[in-house]
Amino acid sequence: MSKTEAQTRSDLIDQQLAQAGWNVKDPTQVVEEFDILTELPESISEPRTKYEGHQFSDYVLIGKDGKPLAVVEAKKTAKDAAIGREQAKQYCYNIQKQQSGELPFCFYTNGHELYFWDLENTPPRKVVGFPSRDDLERFAYIRRNRKPLTQEFINTSIAGRDYQIRAIRSVLEGIEQKQRDFLLVMATGTGKTRTCIALADALMRAGHAEKVLFLVDRIALREQALAAFKEHMPNEPRWPNVGEKLIAKDRRVYVATYPTMLNIIRDETQHLSPHFFDFIVVDESHRSIYNTFGEVLAYFKTITLGLTATPTDIIDHNTFGLFHCEDGIPTFAYTYEEAVNNVPPYLCNFQVMKIQTKFQMEGISKRTISLEDQKKLILQGKEIEDINFEGTQLEKQVINKGTNTLIVREFMEEAIKDTNGVLPGKTIFFCATKAHARRIEEIFDKLYPQYHGELAKVLVSDDPRVYGKGGLLDQFTNNDMPRIAISVDMLDTGINVREIVNLVFAKPVYSYTKFWQMVGRGTRLLETSKPKPWCLEKDVFLILDCWDNFEYFKLNPKGKELKPQLPLPVKLVGLRLDKIEVANDTGNADVAGREVAKLRKQIAALPQNSVVIKEAAAILARLGDDNFWLKLLSHNKNDDKLEFLRTKIKPLFRTVSEADFKAMRFERDVLEYSLALLQEEKEQAETIKEGIVEQISELPLSVPFVKLEEELIRAAQTPLYWSKADEDRFDELSNKLGPLMKFREQNTEQEQTHLDLMDELHKKEWVEFGPQNEAVSVNRYREMVESLIAELTEHNLILQKIKHGEAVNSDEASQLAELLHEEHPHITENLLRQVYKNRKARFIQFIRHILGIEVLKSFPDEVSAAFDQFIRAHTTLNSRQLEFLYLLKNVIIEQEKIEKKDLIKAPFTVIHPQGIRGVFSPTEINEILQLAQTLAA
Repeated sequence: MSKTEAQTRSDLIDQQLAQAGWNVKDPTQVVEEFDILTELPESISEPRTKYEGHQFSDYVLIGKDGKPLAVVEAKKTAKDAAIGREQAKQYCYNIQKQQSGELPFCFYTNGHELYFWDLENTPPRKVVGFPSRDDLERFAYIRRNRKPLTQEFINTSIAGRDYQIRAIRSVLEGIEQKQRDFLLVMATGTGKTRTCIALADALMRAGHAEKVLFLVDRIALREQALAAFKEHMPNEPRWPNVGEKLIAKDRRVYVATYPTMLNIIRDETQHLSPHFFDFIVVDESHRSIYNTFGEVLAYFKTITLGLTATPTDIIDHNTFGLFHCEDGIPTFAYTYEEAVNNVPPYLCNFQVMKIQTKFQMEGISKRTISLEDQKKLILQGKEIEDINFEGTQLEKQVINKGTNTLIVREFMEEAIKDTNGVLPGKTIFFCATKAHARRIEEIFDKLYPQYHGELAKVLVSDDPRVYGKGGLLDQFTNNDMPRIAISVDMLDTGINVREIVNLVFAKPVYSYTKFWQMVGRGTRLLETSKPKPWCLEKDVFLILDCWDNFEYFKLNPKGKELKPQLPLPVKLVGLRLDKIEVANDTGNADVAGREVAKLRKQIAALPQNSVVIKEAAAILARLGDDNFWLKLLSHNKNDDKLEFLRTKIKPLFRTVSEADFKAMRFERDVLEYSLALLQEEKEQAETIKEGIVEQISELPLSVPFVKLEEELIRAAQTPLYWSKADEDRFDELSNKLGPLMKFREQNTEQEQTHLDLMDELHKKEWVEFGPQNEAVSVNRYREMVESLIAELTEHNLILQKIKHGEAVNSDEASQLAELLHEEHPHITENLLRQVYKNRKARFIQFIRHILGIEVLKSFPDEVSAAFDQFIRAHTTLNSRQLEFLYLLKNVIIEQEKIEKKDLIKAPFTVIHPQGIRGVFSPTEINEILQLAQTLAA
């Protein structure tokens, strides 16, 4: 039911104001029906009615000085809040005129949707709550005292490199132009954190920001960021100090993990205003912001800067959309290639050594196990014939100590050493699992006992010994020992240890983003002002690739495409809606009614403090009407109700984060079984039932809580129980056994075979793989293709025709393409375009090129040559114009496309706020457009 305006005000808006700290009954804080005097019509000297010459604002929020700070215009819930927009604006201007003071801030709302409008500064924006009095006083102070940002001094002692200054300037200019969302793409090691600190410093000095939040996704990164703010902005109070749990509201710089901040904004006992921060930095913005933690950004809708090291061609479109960067162009980008190729370089280059063992390449079987080891296995009572594993199953289904030992020995032999040439320099070992990491640690301790267990240490996120001063991470960073940090995921990203000179990929990696972040652990150069005796120089670092990762990413440039996973609560609600629909369709009204009751209970339990739920208040209000559910259960026209529940309500369950997920998983399985029965899918039902019975069988009766349900546990494992199963029994299973699932004693890992067999080196070779992406692996692929085509040409008539310069028809071209597609190596037009770096050539052109009949230029070469020719033809270009053309060339090479509208946006606005229009004449612009469009066609 919709509310009247009076009900909307008393039931919703008054409560929302109270939550923000406003006492609606105190006229020194809030005045309702605020009387605003307006001019009478011309030729009228006295009011003709009681209210002529008066306007009445629903609410006016009063500052500590007794003057109006903000106007709030209220509409009833059934109306669009935007109806009050112009009315509220008029009230603000009339109050300013009446009181000769500052222009009040403008709010308009229908109780469910609230809009904030800083008139003459920014357009209206939807917010999730009212600001407190302190917030509004701060906004007014900032509006009154802020300085222009275009000329604001940048502290180059914090971030003084040319690209850092350009990045900061591009954001400052954007803020000046009223933009609110920005994305910086900067290679790992180029100083993203310092750049943001210098930016925050500039915003604070210019009076644009008083409170800054720096969001990270792990505790170790929080500590790192706090230390950086302490070093570069020592006089700004920071939160948290050591041991602080509750949020303190008197600081200027806040550093928090996503989960911490999410808990704070959902916690009613320590309410934090959605307007508390003036500037938010989102570190590694490609990772954590698309699941539950996106709620943090939705809550604090302020000026936001996203940071990522992920190359622009790999960044998810959602990231660009979130920061309003159209067409895949960030606010500013600085790549690894640019950093390494700078003179002097800003980042360290690397060398890759590929190591592969016999077992990795050929698997573990009777054929590959040495005779000596076969004898040992027989003595241990093992059947040789039963041992048959692929190389890819190592560290999954089979654990072989000898393979890990060989990798450790090879590392110790090949690693870049310290100045004494004995011990390896600082190293990260990337392992597949925690158990794998512990095994590697044991091998180091056993092979090199003279270092008393200090040479290599496991660093994993759930080990409390890792964190804090004197912790394992602190020791690795600041002490001589340990030299080797063995990690699973924790050190893959964001850890800054400049002295790292070796990285060991002891596991396969399938995410391109993660892979390059792992490589980024070694790219930082040393700080010459802070030498450490175990690493006095570093001009290159070594990567030992034990799982052919570089080869994988050359042939699969974007890695493995992962399907998005639906959260378990969303899946559960989806199944419940499916069951309601099937029950309705099959005339099982009782079943549908029961499921509707459960669904309503689930909806009522949604986290009310979640910003996602608050923003969905108008949608959820529809469900409060019993008629909605009665119509859903009726047989006529319930489709729209189900569709509404599926599209609008089901996605809200992504906010459920505090629940017994093991119980929920069991409930899902029982629900899935009952749905399969309704749909008469007997085979599927039988398969699901077997899984449920297996889970029940793993409940330990030795636990007192479990013992209480022994009778049901035993009964539910019998065919008789399931032959009589009905909705009552399904509820009994979910309600009584679901909460016990946390006690299950299932074997969480697959059965693993542990072996200790001597492995041997299959292949060890250097791979040239630097910033230019010129890799032996690609060259080898090219050689394989060229060798195969040379071999096939001897007896393939179509290839012979091409070799002799004869034309081939489309059928022959297709026949040849199919032949090569089936051969090894796998050959396709797209793959050839990647390998030969030519995105336009057709399949037959590549074949002609391989046979030496036609020369193909790579796309970067083609673009560079065209720009060189253009510059030679225009000898009067100034330095800014040359810089613009250099930037344009790189954008075309990187993006492989360009449109006219792109040339007046970032990154071109870094060179001039108007982009190309501020640098070239109209005639020159036409020439450049013609050049660009020819290349990017």
